Amino acid sequence: MIRQIRLASALAVMAATTAFAAPAAAQVAGVPLDMEPRSCDRACLESYVERYLQAMSDGEVSDDLFARNVRFTENGVQMPLGDEGLWATTSSPQGYRLIVPDVVTGQVAALVTVQEAAGSSATGPTLESDPVGISLRLRIDTDGKISEVEQIAARPERPLGPNAGPPSSPFPATGEAVEALGSPWPGYLEAVPEAERHTRAELVEVASAYFEAVERNTGNDYYPFTDDCLRYENGIITAGPEGSGARAGCREQLQTTLIGAVTSIRDRRIVAVDVERGVVFAFAFFDHRPINWSWQLGELFKVENGDISRIEAIFIRGPYGICSGWSTYEQCRSEEPMDVR
Repeated sequence: MIRQIRLASALAVMAATTAFAAPAAAQVAGVPLDMEPRSCDRACLESYVERYLQAMSDGEVSDDLFARNVRFTENGVQMPLGDEGLWATTSSPQGYRLIVPDVVTGQVAALVTVQEAAGSSATGPTLESDPVGISLRLRIDTDGKISEVEQIAARPERPLGPNAGPPSSPFPATGEAVEALGSPWPGYLEAVPEAERHTRAELVEVASAYFEAVERNTGNDYYPFTDDCLRYENGIITAGPEGSGARAGCREQLQTTLIGAVTSIRDRRIVAVDVERGVVFAFAFFDHRPINWSWQLGELFKVENGDISRIEAIFIRGPYGICSGWSTYEQCRSEEPMDVR
C-alpha cells in the first residue's frame, strides 16, 4: 500500500492546488475527487485519438468533430487549427498508439506516432515521410466535440539542403525509435483487479512522487519504483533491471548518476488518470539551469502496489523556461502538481 510519506505528499498537493482551482469538496491537482464519469466512456475517448489523427492527416477541420472555439497548441505555441504545425505536413496517421483515457474529466492523452512529409529546405523538394513522435492531449466537451488540442511533436533532425551532412545526434530519431517498439507493453492495457486498485488521489500522488524524486535529486531521496521498473524516453530504454540493456535500474540511476541534473520540474499537469488500469499521464518541464535549456515532455506511469513499474515519455528540447501555453505565468513557474486547467 501507499507508504506514510506518500500520504503527507498528497496532503501537501491538495493544499497547494487550491491556489489554482476553485474551492471544491476534496481535490487532488485541482480535480474534485467526487466528480462523476462523463457519458463518453473508455472506448469513446480512445476513438477520438484516431479520429483526430485522421483529421490531421486529411487536413480537415469539421464541425462534426471540433468545437467552433477549439484551441490548439504545438510545442507550446498556439496556432490556427487546420494548416499549421503537423496539420500542414502529416502524410499518414499510421503509427504507434499508447492511449490513456480519463472518463472523469473528459480528456484523453496519448503517446503516438504519425508520418510526416517535409521539405529539404524552405523551397526544396518534399522528402520521403518520416515518423514523428507525439505527446497528445484532447479534451472532449459535453457536446462531444474536441475543444482543446495540445501536442508535443518530436520530429527527426532533417537536412536544410541537398548537400547537408548526416544528423549530428548519436540517438535514433524519436518517431523511428518509438515505432520500433512495435506495440505498447501489454501491462499498460491490463485492468487492475478492483480490490487492488488505487484511488485517483493515490495515483496522482505516486506520479507526483516521481517528479519530486528527479527534481534536485540528492541520491538519498524517496524513489517510488518497483525493482523491475523500466523507463523509456523517446523510444529508448534509459533505465531498467539487469538484462534490459540499461546501465542502471530506475532507482539505482537516481542514487548514483543523475544527482542534481534536473534543477526544477514545473508546470506539472496531471492530464489523464486511468484508475481501472493504474496509469497516469502528465505534462511537465524539466529545467537544466547550468546548461540553460528545458525538456518539454509528456510522460506516463504504470503504478502497481504503490510503486511505478513502467515509465514512457516523448519529449523535445526547448528554450529554458518555456511554458506550455495552457497555464498562467504563476502556474508555469510552479513546481506543484495541478490539473490542466
